[in-house]
Amino acid sequence: MLKDQDRIFTNIYGMKDRSLAGAKARGHWDGTAKIIKNGRDWIIDQMKASGLRGRGGAGFPTGLKWSFMPKETDGRPAYLVINADESEPGTCKDREIMRHDPHTLIEGALIASFAIGANNAYIYIRGEFIREREALQAAIDECYADGLLGKNACKSGWDFDLYLHHGAGAYICGEETALLESLEGKKGMPRMKPPFPAGAGLYGCPTTVNNVESIAVAPTILRRGPEWFSSFGRPNNAGTKLFAMSGHVNTPCVFEEEMSLPMRELIEKHGGGIRGGWDNLKAIIPGGASCPVLPKEMCEDAIMDFDWMRENRSSMGTACMIVMDNDTDVIKAIWRLSKFFKHESCGQCTPCREGTGWMARVMDRLVRGEAEIEEIDMLFDVTKQVEGHTICALGDAAAWPIQGLIRHFREEIEDRIKANKTGRMGAMAAE
Repeated sequence: MLKDQDRIFTNIYGMKDRSLAGAKARGHWDGTAKIIKNGRDWIIDQMKASGLRGRGGAGFPTGLKWSFMPKETDGRPAYLVINADESEPGTCKDREIMRHDPHTLIEGALIASFAIGANNAYIYIRGEFIREREALQAAIDECYADGLLGKNACKSGWDFDLYLHHGAGAYICGEETALLESLEGKKGMPRMKPPFPAGAGLYGCPTTVNNVESIAVAPTILRRGPEWFSSFGRPNNAGTKLFAMSGHVNTPCVFEEEMSLPMRELIEKHGGGIRGGWDNLKAIIPGGASCPVLPKEMCEDAIMDFDWMRENRSSMGTACMIVMDNDTDVIKAIWRLSKFFKHESCGQCTPCREGTGWMARVMDRLVRGEAEIEEIDMLFDVTKQVEGHTICALGDAAAWPIQGLIRHFREEIEDRIKANKTGRMGAMAAE
């Protein structure tokens, strides 16, 4: 378990002063200019050595992503774009950083921008995050007043400006290329890749898009060294991470912990256990709505990291668990998610535009038990036709929860269909 001295986010619960003075007292903005004076290559090498993988869900190595940016400028400016959209249902970790520890993000933005050769960075914040935006803007203003941003930022010799951009509240704008479109003032619709953002991103210029947490942990990693960070977690799953849990735990929470710990241990220690005890657990969605659901028997020895989840046909995603106990109608829960993804599809790709609506309508009938048994396989087949056939991952996000449901709770779906046919639905509802 993580010791207090190893925590990167020292004010995640908002109990301490979130101002610049408070952040400096807790060790942030310490020696930032010295880190920058070590040079771009040193910073990128340190980040690669730390083993940090992107904290937004995809888990792509952060240092490697930064190294894709062109070393020499061809006259075009470079940009850093920080994805603070956080619209994934069940996910609320970046929000706490922006509310209570905003200076970790701002310092990270300065260092990361220098490492990729960008004099300007944009934070694209979710439309619904009003108070978070105010807290972040106040922190940015403090930094400008203190000389940490602007010309010769932090006396490092690097000019750097940071802008906060408020989105309109579309889930699809959490996808990096749709986010760039929205930032440019266009409809939030994903772009075809290639070109990748590192070659032609914001305004057609080299751009790196990173999640809030990925950027906010960078200064501490560079201060304490990559060996310290990579000492947590299993190989290829290094570091500390913000986790969250919501749903049927006794104390829903956001907390920082080391990677690769057992899911059950995290729930018992931080979530106060399952409502009604561990035996009352039915299923857990491990990392935001788009991750395939895991039944109780898999949660017994599940490990919260990228590789374990991938090996077991789920996904770590944002590591924000949605916990469901035996009172949950799991079919209805997944139906609700499929309805959400249908609503949020931008409609650009036919498999997603048509498929999400089709899947939601079949789920609608499964919830009521009005479908035929054969339709379960047909639904699974359609999810496979949507998955991997769209420009962005929204098609996958819509397909995966349904795949997880059919894989692990097929009997429950069949029972409901049979109950409806034999007139037992009323009795099941009464239970």
